[in-house]
Amino acid sequence: MRRVIVIGAGAAGSMAAIFAASEGADTLLIEGTRDGGRKILISGGGRCNVLPSRVDESRFVTDSSPNLLKKIVRAWPLAQQRAFFEDTLSIPLEEETESLKLFPASHKARDVRDGLLDYARKVGVRLRMESRVVDISPVNGSWEVTVDDGTVLKADAVIVATGGLSVPNTGSDGAGLNMLKALGHTMHPTYAALTPLTTTDAAFNGLSGISLTVSLTAKSALQQATWRGGFLFTHHGYSGPSVLNVSHVAVRARAGHAPTAKVHVQWAALGEKEWEEALKPHGARTVTGALRAEMPDRLAAALLAKANVEPTRPLTELRRDERLRLIDILVRGDLPWQGDEGYKKAEVMGGGVALSEIDPRTMESRRHKGLFLCGEVLDAFGPIGGYNFLWAWATGRSAGTGAAAASA
Repeated sequence: MRRVIVIGAGAAGSMAAIFAASEGADTLLIEGTRDGGRKILISGGGRCNVLPSRVDESRFVTDSSPNLLKKIVRAWPLAQQRAFFEDTLSIPLEEETESLKLFPASHKARDVRDGLLDYARKVGVRLRMESRVVDISPVNGSWEVTVDDGTVLKADAVIVATGGLSVPNTGSDGAGLNMLKALGHTMHPTYAALTPLTTTDAAFNGLSGISLTVSLTAKSALQQATWRGGFLFTHHGYSGPSVLNVSHVAVRARAGHAPTAKVHVQWAALGEKEWEEALKPHGARTVTGALRAEMPDRLAAALLAKANVEPTRPLTELRRDERLRLIDILVRGDLPWQGDEGYKKAEVMGGGVALSEIDPRTMESRRHKGLFLCGEVLDAFGPIGGYNFLWAWATGRSAGTGAAAASA
């Protein structure tokens, strides 16, 4: 019987172990924490956004070949992934139509984590918890895996599903990335992705807690990302889906991987022509009244201050230069930012092992026979909304079946 060791009992590793064992391999799943799947538990505010309800492949971000990424994602289509959770794991999913997300009907992330690990045990996976892998080495056509207590385990195939660097308090410490790098894999620069941005700018002081829907565009000389969605003022800066989904452009610029990034915001659904109409004289209405119709009061006041427009001014007295200046801020205003919350708050890591280093059908390393990679260690991530779980499930399944089927 083929011996497979899976390192990491997160989303990708649990799925890899399930499919390796289901294909007949003697499968051992090794996990550094006492329970595993901690990112699953905290995802979606504790509800676990298992999958998106539809997939736009162009939303994934990678420095590798987009075509390779698409091949990997398409290996296990969304409908089949959903069927696995509902029919195989008996975890019914329901759609949150506004956000295009799929959650377990129970809205309990623990049901997803426990469902995966319980099913893994059911199909024969052996779990070894609170054991940290410190080394993996190819030896005479097979593999040796060294655990922190000094135990050396032998396997025909090893699956690395150790995650990246995001949310380190869940157990992600980058050890797997270091091992893969030591084995000669090409690594694209890693960075915090889907993370809040911070600011020291005084213009938006006092707006913490305000949330609304905006359109954001982050642009550097090398990258651009645009997203329309929720936006939240925090004590330190900005968060919400729109911010998280464009943050990688800002983060990479700040890290020196690209020139400085600018972030621009459209504060309401109204575009330039609509604001021209909304700011036309209308009875005794003031400019503040016009803005309050489209956004929270405190934000309206802050934007008027940025535009240097008197808030009590009637629309009948609004000068053309003031109107143009205000519309510019409302439609394409500069969002001041100086930093980001880094890996501590990042939902995922960008960068990692180049996709060209793996076989997209099996996830086997092109550098080492019998070594398989899946999940966050690979150079790809998607927006919030279940995309990164979809990536974990798809790559985990391919790695598991590949590891079990490969010839020794």
